[in-house]
Amino acid sequence: MQTQQMGEGMAELVPELTRIAAFSDSGAGGNPAGVWIGDTLPAAEEMQRIAAEVGFSETAFAAPIPDRDIYHWRVRYFSPAAEVPFCGHATIATGVALAKRFGEGEYKLQLNQADIVVSGWQDSSGAWQAALQSPATKSQPASEEIVEKALRLFGYTAADLDPRIPPALIHGGADHLVLPLKERTALAAMHYELAQGRALMQTYGWVTILLVYTEGEQLFHTRNPFAYGGVYEDPATGASSAAFAGYLRDINWPHGGAIEIIQGEDMGMRSLIRAEIKDEPGSAIRVSGQARLMA
Repeated sequence: MQTQQMGEGMAELVPELTRIAAFSDSGAGGNPAGVWIGDTLPAAEEMQRIAAEVGFSETAFAAPIPDRDIYHWRVRYFSPAAEVPFCGHATIATGVALAKRFGEGEYKLQLNQADIVVSGWQDSSGAWQAALQSPATKSQPASEEIVEKALRLFGYTAADLDPRIPPALIHGGADHLVLPLKERTALAAMHYELAQGRALMQTYGWVTILLVYTEGEQLFHTRNPFAYGGVYEDPATGASSAAFAGYLRDINWPHGGAIEIIQGEDMGMRSLIRAEIKDEPGSAIRVSGQARLMA
């Protein structure tokens, strides 16, 4: 792409809100996100109001950074109930929205706590695709007390956990708790009280709790309660997927350089997420997937 300065064709950037389902699978499913693009970001209270009105689990707000070219953007993310530091599926949706409006290629995003990049393009079939480079990842063991509280929330016991992958606190732009389950049926049976889940997640600062079933060394099924943001469950969650991929690297899981995650299946919104894992500890995870434009 040729570099276009902010003064060239960008003076009258009319605010626009689009709806895009990220990490769709063969043109269906995915996690809907709102993407608001305008000259300058609205006040936080206004962004919160818009996100609540849109009603999706996340809405991303993007504005060009002054005195930079059109490939540099300031981005913030709001759920219907709260701002979050990073959201993967809304970033994928943002990559598609920017590519559709300003041209395919790589865009640099300045978040509240990190700088990342996202790319958007159409493949040979005309389907929209996007990929992001996550913030740095890190992980640490979860205490027995924390794990017990989380198990109790869902009605699980320690016997439901997969001993191959210990519960952990994981981070890839936002904080999550991961609970690996040894049976697919336990994952399918997930249930909890939203108010109790929100209280627990807000107490510990977890944006989501990631429940994982391992089908193979490179294939996982997940569910993502997002009570922190006032949403019972997300059908596709790029942030937690990046954090989980980084955690697999930390524990020397035989990931072979990339994993695929199937999410949303138990919601009837099957989504497919790919995460590519470099060897360097803590380095960014490349998360990619298809996206579909919504009416």
